[in-house]
Amino acid sequence: MKKHSWNNLRAAVLTLLLVWLCAGAALAAGGGTQSDPLVTLSYLTQTVQPDILRQAEERAESRQKDMMTQFENRLSQIQGGTGGGAAYTVVTLSAGQRLELEVGCEMMLRVGSATVNAATEPALIDMTTGGTLAGGGSLVQNHLYMATIPDRTLSAASGTVKLLMRGGYYIR
Repeated sequence: MKKHSWNNLRAAVLTLLLVWLCAGAALAAGGGTQSDPLVTLSYLTQTVQPDILRQAEERAESRQKDMMTQFENRLSQIQGGTGGGAAYTVVTLSAGQRLELEVGCEMMLRVGSATVNAATEPALIDMTTGGTLAGGGSLVQNHLYMATIPDRTLSAASGTVKLLMRGGYYIR
């Protein structure tokens, strides 16, 4: 009977020792302290924060580019900017305004009178007659013209001028 209690005592001591070892291991692997945290402040400020800021800046720049493209497209539709579409756009010029034409731009004078300004000849191609229009010449109503050389401008000769435009142009 003595042998049986000796085994019980040995089992109790061994169990107690095992509990102490487990408790010590749990405390050693604990959540850290202020002087030795699991994640250091320097890791957060030198690694994590710059990565987050870089990602936010990249997203902001991407979104800004998208918004600028949408804004420029909308602005060109409102102002007549770089038409470029297959459909004609009605453009109204007031006295003193000037219309700068890009190569390939087509125009038809519908109301008023306008003159073309160009340093070289021909200023415009008259696609209705197959002829040309010289610099300083006046556009004929309902004739279709095309700018085939850069640096061509139209000026409103009097009052309000209405044109049908297709292609690139800028109102100045």
